[in-house]
Amino acid sequence: MIRNIFYVFVTFVLSFYVNAEENLISLQSHYSAKETADRFESILKDKGLTLFARIDHQQNAATVNLPLRPTEVIIFGNPKIGTLLMHCAQNVAIDLPQKVLITEDADKKVWLSYNNPNYIKKRHNIVGCEKVTNKIAIVLNKLGIGATSK
Repeated sequence: MIRNIFYVFVTFVLSFYVNAEENLISLQSHYSAKETADRFESILKDKGLTLFARIDHQQNAATVNLPLRPTEVIIFGNPKIGTLLMHCAQNVAIDLPQKVLITEDADKKVWLSYNNPNYIKKRHNIVGCEKVTNKIAIVLNKLGIGATSK
């Protein structure tokens, strides 16, 4: 009986962990949060992607005298690819343009995170657009690794 309860509990806890892992991809960076964000922005420009905004939440928090560890969001995209995805499911536009989150955790580790394209695909019930979603996954992975790796 106790074994069964333990099994159900572990399964329940792991289901939340797996779900979180599937929805958000996080890469640990070898650089500071600012340097990671700067590297990401530079790579975007080199690849010809559009940078829509860079939001420094730590800086914004400081304007109201509130502390916040380094936290930045970079909003970017490629209209050629995003539009193809919207042709498959127009409501995916709520998740476009793409975003990355760069944070420093309590242990001073820096993370670059982004929505897993498979999560977006499931969220919007996108069917028949595997070529586009696979391309997005590959590009996000390359951008993330480029910004976080030595």
